[in-house]
Amino acid sequence: MQPITEELLLFSNMNRNFRIAIITLSSLFVITLIGLYIGRNALLQSYVDKKIERIERTQHLLINYDKLRLLSLQEVEVQNFTLVPEGQDTLFTLRSLKLKFKLASLLRMNLDIQNVEANDIALSFVKQDSLSNYDFLFRKHDEPMTIVAETDYAHRIKEVLELFFNYLPQNGDIHRVTLSHRRDSVMTEINIPALNIREGHFHSLIGVKEQHKQSKWMFDGIINDEQNILELKMYAPQAKVELPYIHTYYGAQVAFDTLSFCLTENLENSSQLSLTGRADVIGLTVYHQALSPEAIDLDCGKLNYCFHVGKNYIEMDSATTIQFNQLRFHPYARATKEKEWHLVSSINQPFFPAKHLFSSLPKGLFNNLEGMEVSGELAYHCLIDLDFNQLDSLRLESEMKQKNFAIVRYGATNLSKMSSEFLYTAYEHGQPVRSFTIGPSNPNFLPLDSISPLLQMSILQSEDGAFFYHQGFLIDAMREALIHDLKVKRFARGGSTITMQLVKNVFLTRNKNIARKLEEALIVWLIESKHLTSKARMYEVYLNIAEWGPLIYGAKEAAEYYFDKKPSQLTANEAIFLASIIPKPKHFRNSFDADMQLRNNLDGYYHLIAHRLQVKGLITEEEADSMRAQIEVGGQAKEDLNVTKEDLSPAKP
Repeated sequence: MQPITEELLLFSNMNRNFRIAIITLSSLFVITLIGLYIGRNALLQSYVDKKIERIERTQHLLINYDKLRLLSLQEVEVQNFTLVPEGQDTLFTLRSLKLKFKLASLLRMNLDIQNVEANDIALSFVKQDSLSNYDFLFRKHDEPMTIVAETDYAHRIKEVLELFFNYLPQNGDIHRVTLSHRRDSVMTEINIPALNIREGHFHSLIGVKEQHKQSKWMFDGIINDEQNILELKMYAPQAKVELPYIHTYYGAQVAFDTLSFCLTENLENSSQLSLTGRADVIGLTVYHQALSPEAIDLDCGKLNYCFHVGKNYIEMDSATTIQFNQLRFHPYARATKEKEWHLVSSINQPFFPAKHLFSSLPKGLFNNLEGMEVSGELAYHCLIDLDFNQLDSLRLESEMKQKNFAIVRYGATNLSKMSSEFLYTAYEHGQPVRSFTIGPSNPNFLPLDSISPLLQMSILQSEDGAFFYHQGFLIDAMREALIHDLKVKRFARGGSTITMQLVKNVFLTRNKNIARKLEEALIVWLIESKHLTSKARMYEVYLNIAEWGPLIYGAKEAAEYYFDKKPSQLTANEAIFLASIIPKPKHFRNSFDADMQLRNNLDGYYHLIAHRLQVKGLITEEEADSMRAQIEVGGQAKEDLNVTKEDLSPAKP
């Protein structure tokens, strides 16, 4: 029994010592916590001051505050906080702020704001000449930073959304917020008197001032940080919401009656993020000269979207629906970052009522088609596959199909007017310079059979060899032009067909903008698909309105100006020369050297067109082989070139 008693005694002593050790450690831990809590504000200020000192040094900022303290383990208060870039105007001021965090988020070292109380917040962006008080946001840090070489878009967007949902509280009261931007002498200011947030619901009145113009907006929405849902709605009690700043500095106008937006974040797996939601706009008005010479009105636009974001790609799912007015379609797009971007976009719209397209065209965007009535059905397919890693692999497809399609009534413009005599107006720099009829009443008008076949074929082979066979578009030519433009990084080649050039000159304004290109494409399709004007008549019109020099329009004027001949009398050399001028008619003098001879760099062009004329049977093989860039200039052009030659000659002593 004695060994058992000794073991029990030993166990009892060990247990007592263990309890004493636990009590001692617990007491020390409690004392430490009490000490930390008592000194919490000193610790907090020490930590924050070190962070501020580093930010001030690296970003050249002056950051000050009067008071910073922990009200509890979950609540912090700061008073009279200011941020001033060195040598610049104050960027940010805050009179008072109280933030309450979720305790669980603090333990995870991931701040999740539960409640906010703030007063007198001012964010002021100031730019004078080329200097601003927010330049530091865009310059490199003085200290090296760790750069993540591998791009992970899903991870980055997820981090941004987490910050967004965590820092937007479910409850709060924010009073007197001012956002301002002063650029030189122009001031834009947005004032929010009060923003109240209750269980994720918020509502506020916003005052906007720019120059002498003032307006008021209403802004409300919902934020749910547990389900990662955000809903916003913006509207004006009176008139429209007109976005400030962009009109003053960029000449653009964007206004709407109501704008609403909804976003839901879903993490499909560890490597892919899904963003779904909608965006609706009612009464949208957009204006910019690059879009259209007139304001574009959209009665109703809706977007129900679904985006997938992966490690190296962003994809718009074909489940996405875009609707404007009566037209609905489902686009697909994907951007993948390999070494360079690889972009794919497509639309496959099955047959739908054609009237939905023409009745949905935004007012101000398609002036010639406004009021047009149609019947039947249309279907559309489009594909762009652009890989910047290998530009030559570009794929471009576009096709409009029709079923029982018919034009019931023309809109603002008679699209068949080229079939008979009509008045044509030529423009220079957007201003009309000459008007003349295209028909027998004009003595300078020439029927097609009165123009030399050599000139007709030279221009066809130079501008659009397949004109009499295609339906208004040459996708391959447009593809090659786009590849070339991307390689040289500028618009150097157009890929326009003769039909496209005709529509541009006869029906459209000379303002170069996106709207004109869209309207041009639709009018070309209508004219070609419905045979509103015959190919022969279109080419006849083209040869009678083509520009060949300063105020020189039509084949008759061109033949007389350069050669003092009728168009039916032109030689192959002369016809090829006239064809070479059409792309840049105002620069015809550049084709000649100081001795009024054609430059040698035209020899290649001459050989190319000459051999095409030979294939068509208009000249012999011997004539094509011996063709040189040589002409004898006569008429008024000879006098104009002589004047130019005298201007270029060195002055006599």
